[in-house]
Amino acid sequence: MDTLDAQRDVDAARMRDRLKCYVDLETPSGHADALDALLDLIQDRYAGLGAAVERHARDTGAHLVARFPGSDGGHDREPVLCLGHHDTVWPTGTLTGAVPWVEQDGFIRGPGVYDMKGGLVVLETALELLAERGLPHRPITAIVVADEEVGSASARDLVAEHCAGAVAALGFEPPHPDGAVKTARWGSTRVRIDVTGREAHAALAPEDGTSAIEELVDQVLAVRRLAEQHPDVLCNVGTIGGGGRTNVVAGRAWCEIGLRFTDTGTERAVLAALDGLTAHRSGAAVTTEVLTSRPVWPEPGADRALTGVLAEAGEHAGQRATGRPASGAADTNLTGSLGVPSLDGLGPVGRGAHAPDERIVAASLPERAVLTAALLSRL
Repeated sequence: MDTLDAQRDVDAARMRDRLKCYVDLETPSGHADALDALLDLIQDRYAGLGAAVERHARDTGAHLVARFPGSDGGHDREPVLCLGHHDTVWPTGTLTGAVPWVEQDGFIRGPGVYDMKGGLVVLETALELLAERGLPHRPITAIVVADEEVGSASARDLVAEHCAGAVAALGFEPPHPDGAVKTARWGSTRVRIDVTGREAHAALAPEDGTSAIEELVDQVLAVRRLAEQHPDVLCNVGTIGGGGRTNVVAGRAWCEIGLRFTDTGTERAVLAALDGLTAHRSGAAVTTEVLTSRPVWPEPGADRALTGVLAEAGEHAGQRATGRPASGAADTNLTGSLGVPSLDGLGPVGRGAHAPDERIVAASLPERAVLTAALLSRL
């Protein structure tokens, strides 16, 4: 197979135009109509590249499954699973406000260019390259989900279903800042703690009340002490609320906590302890609910065959392709936890995920497409 070259084999301007088209359609998580409008374009693109496509409707936006047949005698082989998402963290209006589309000094800036509409363009361009160059490849199943940024609650079963029989899973999230792909991910769990107390007049009869806020404060301190017992656990109380008036003992309070884990054993121990929280005060009740959970994707052991294939693909594309673990979570947490050999971070190089300086290196769009095509043709 001839060596692939980004400048020769890829129309970079076309990739840029496609990305701008996707970014112009703002797609906040949960905005089903906006998400489905972008999915229409992606579906048409995949169908035009020869895929059998199907939509899975959900209240918060549909998911897409596209099945590309294998080539050169590979039709009956196990498929490669490719994962992406089209929702972003940015509210409607960001494009005309805080984060406009800007092309300057070799960068493209805009809401979702890095996380991860650029990755979607990389994937579809790689699929186009496979067809144009007649490169042999296995069947490819691409799944584009609508709620990744809020935990993929409605897509989890769909992704898990397609892990069965997959020879590998590739994610098109952003890479590490130096372009290295991601070979493992920490587990990520969002937990909500709800406290019910008993309301009473804060001055006339405080003894008749039980403060849900004071109980919650003690529960948060207990969670912090629990996290400190496990140095590798990250714990962040992200939101908190409760009460109503300063002259009323608070009857309700709540908080949401983000937790990150490096290993499954610690994850299970911490979540079991949170599930067993009990009230310190008479008249108070505490409940714990897991809102979303992405399991630990552990580092590969002695068998690092997939990273070896990545290195070969990089050499064929004239690139140095390496990988290492990441602390962030994504849908590849699930594929990796289920034992499917996985890589993530095949999207364009850049910075600023979820931040106002979100941007990509424009030249990395065609480079990552060429790397992905080389990788798919070698799996």
